[in-house]
Amino acid sequence: MGIDVTYPLVFLLLLPCAALIYMYVIKSHNQTKHVETVVVAILRSCIFFLIVLALSVPQLLQPIKGSMVVFLVDRSASVKDSDTKSLAWIEKSVETMGRDDSFAVAAFGGSAVAEQALSTKHTPISQFSGEVEEEASQLDSGIQFASSLIPSYSSGRIVLFSDGNETSGSSVEEAKLLANKNIGLDIVPLIESIGEDVALKNVTIPPSIYQGEKTEISLEVFSNTAKKATVRISLNDQEIIKKAVSVKEGTNLFSVSHTAEKTGLQVYKAEIIAENDTFAENNQLQAITNVKGTPKVLIVEGESTGRLENILNGSGLIVESTIPEKLPTTLSGFLQYQSIVFNNVPATSVSEIQMKMIERSVKDFGNGFVMTGGENSFGLGGYFKTPIERLLPVDMDIKGKKEMPSLGLMIVLDRSGSMDGNKLSLAKEAAARSVELLREKDTFGFIAFDDRPWEIIEAAPLKDKEKVVEKIRTLSSGGGTEIFSSLEMAYDKLRDERLQRKHIILLTDGQSNASSNYEDLIEEGKEENITLSTVSIGNDADKNLLEDLADFGAGRYYDVTDASVIPSILSRETVMASRTYIEDTPFYPSIKDNPEWNGLFKDGVPKMNAYIATTAKQRALQSLNSEKEDPVLAEWQYGIGTTAAFTSDISGKWSGDWPAWGKWGTFLNQLITNTLPKFESEPYMLTQDNGGEETVINLESSTQNHLPVSANVVSEKGEEVDVNTKLIAPGKYEVIMPKQSGMYFLSIKQDTKGGSTNLYQTGFTVPYSEEYLQQGLNKALIKELLAVSGGQELKDESEAFRPLQNTSRQEQSISSWLLLSAFLLLFCEIAVRRFGWHRVSRIYSGSREKSETTSSRQNERVAKLKKVNQKVGKDEALKKQPVEIEQKKEQVKAVPARHHKKEPVNKLSESEREEQMKRLIEARKRKK
Repeated sequence: MGIDVTYPLVFLLLLPCAALIYMYVIKSHNQTKHVETVVVAILRSCIFFLIVLALSVPQLLQPIKGSMVVFLVDRSASVKDSDTKSLAWIEKSVETMGRDDSFAVAAFGGSAVAEQALSTKHTPISQFSGEVEEEASQLDSGIQFASSLIPSYSSGRIVLFSDGNETSGSSVEEAKLLANKNIGLDIVPLIESIGEDVALKNVTIPPSIYQGEKTEISLEVFSNTAKKATVRISLNDQEIIKKAVSVKEGTNLFSVSHTAEKTGLQVYKAEIIAENDTFAENNQLQAITNVKGTPKVLIVEGESTGRLENILNGSGLIVESTIPEKLPTTLSGFLQYQSIVFNNVPATSVSEIQMKMIERSVKDFGNGFVMTGGENSFGLGGYFKTPIERLLPVDMDIKGKKEMPSLGLMIVLDRSGSMDGNKLSLAKEAAARSVELLREKDTFGFIAFDDRPWEIIEAAPLKDKEKVVEKIRTLSSGGGTEIFSSLEMAYDKLRDERLQRKHIILLTDGQSNASSNYEDLIEEGKEENITLSTVSIGNDADKNLLEDLADFGAGRYYDVTDASVIPSILSRETVMASRTYIEDTPFYPSIKDNPEWNGLFKDGVPKMNAYIATTAKQRALQSLNSEKEDPVLAEWQYGIGTTAAFTSDISGKWSGDWPAWGKWGTFLNQLITNTLPKFESEPYMLTQDNGGEETVINLESSTQNHLPVSANVVSEKGEEVDVNTKLIAPGKYEVIMPKQSGMYFLSIKQDTKGGSTNLYQTGFTVPYSEEYLQQGLNKALIKELLAVSGGQELKDESEAFRPLQNTSRQEQSISSWLLLSAFLLLFCEIAVRRFGWHRVSRIYSGSREKSETTSSRQNERVAKLKKVNQKVGKDEALKKQPVEIEQKKEQVKAVPARHHKKEPVNKLSESEREEQMKRLIEARKRKK
């Protein structure tokens, strides 16, 4: 027996209560009698204490005898043969329980069920009768269900029979909650012999392929032993591939190739067949792909050679070739192709608008893009900070700039009135990009001219790029055009600089005095290793002069009709000036671990002569690297499209032995087909989550569409499945369905704002449960559960009913009794203050005298009366004290007759009379 209070802090209220009582005692010290003050203070103290104690909600704790034990048995597929062992263990354990003990039996798999309610009888069940889902093992649900069988006021123990393997949920988190309920958790491991088992864990195929496309079917196989097996692939229930494989212990990866011949939804079924296999449920999986028509690829080449087109024509793809100048100028023109290949195309031949269209076709519509190397490609082609660079898996700026030769760059820019507007803005942007490509130790100068030169930035090593770029962007237009003096100033600034490379870029849209001696100026510059490139902007420029200047200056001439290419021209010129972006030392590329390419290079990699140095972006997949760890082949996903960068060329000048390689055509075909869109006109990208208790299909729209969709899911048997479809974000939807392994077909219907309807059909498979994998005893989870719950692994059946660590007690509240006591004491306190302590105590004394009948008490009263009669006369005493005389008459009746004899009255002295009168007066006062 004990007592417990719910709110102990309530006892702090006793402090102000004590202060109130103290104030009352001080205040009543001179107003009332001391005895009455003490009595009231004591009563109030008791009242306050009882009320405060009641407010703390005290409870009497009465111990509950015996132990409550719930036997929780795992009946999932991984321990399906252990029911007999579990029941025998429970039977022996129940035989050892005490008179006050009780037990219950529950079972679980994917769900939990009660097999036997709490009972004190020594008669456990002989077999399990409840139905559970064998495909799953949800330990957390089982533990939660077992704890609910133990009353909330009682502690208890759960004895778990399991192998510790759970397919979903978190049993550790549920075990932590048992401590709050005073419930322990013990575990009886179900150790079964593990048989040989080979499981097909995953089958991967692109969700959308094209008719005639050769695709890879990847299989992931897990085995707990090494053995021979057979892989069989069926397409729409017709066997297409049968292959013998050697399976090693652990995870195995296999891949087979198949060319899609029919269009529409195609169901591929993969099977792994082996002897002495424990589970047949984990031997097959299905994958669904949507076969489209033959894809169309656009090859863009600076110089049309037809070499790449001829190679790809034999691959089953529809191939078209064009030159950069004939690229489409609308988005729809690019969307008619599934992939675009830039083969050695300079950025100076592609407008900024066209680049943005290509970027959008990849990012928002899922098209592919491939860039191959050459003198006019990547950084050498001027793609720095262009939309094409954004979509590629590599940056045009390179690592190791410290190894580049020292460079001096002078930009001579026309700022005449005719350059005002977009031309001048693009020219300033071009100059700013050039600054960003330079190193801080490179020398840079910027001269703007109209009718005379203006040195905006003095030729000097770069120290503060941001400050230089800011000065360039503040340039304004004005004045006429005079080229020679400005070009002469640029040569003078670079002539005495001790640099390995010196280069001048001249940009103008006008004409100047052609009689000036440009040839002598340029020749003198050549002696100092200074080169010159020129840019003619618009039709008004002196194109002949500018072309001749570039020719004399050993540079390049650019005739610009679209001003948007100016930034690409200057970035290209900046890169070309260093001449170190080309790595021309022959080498053998190294292969990264990429299953898509490993099979192609299993016999080795041909030697390569050169490539363009680039830097792989953070998320890019580098399949081939150079000796300097620069990317030779890099791939990544950009938006919903896929892009690739092959930094060597196609012609063989840089690629060395690759064109003579027997798999050269296969390599180029796979390079391009890897970038083909995963869907063509499909509006959604589908991903699948089977981790929880339900299967969640995530649909992501290619547009930020917020309109609702209607989804229908039908099983392979034609049965409709109940699903819940909801919009979770613009363009993102969730289709939630019960988790049940099998193949399903999904149809999506969405009404557009214009009233039309978009339809989308695909398929997916829900794999078998991990319960069908031979995983053995999960000792780690069992150890963690015991550590969290404070339980132990049971070895003997009698340990189940050992004394509980935390004995349970039944609680009984006494607050109402305390309040009733305080209420009664309050009435007593009111009576004392209202009538006075002496009157209350006299009432109590009178009632007590009436109840007392002992003779000693009567004799004492009679003796007192006799003493009074001796001092005063009988008659006078009767007149002054009628109450005492009447009591005397009643009491004298019991006295012997001799006491009633009259005795002579003695005369009293004067002093005796006065003393008698005083006593009578005091007696009268007491009466009042």
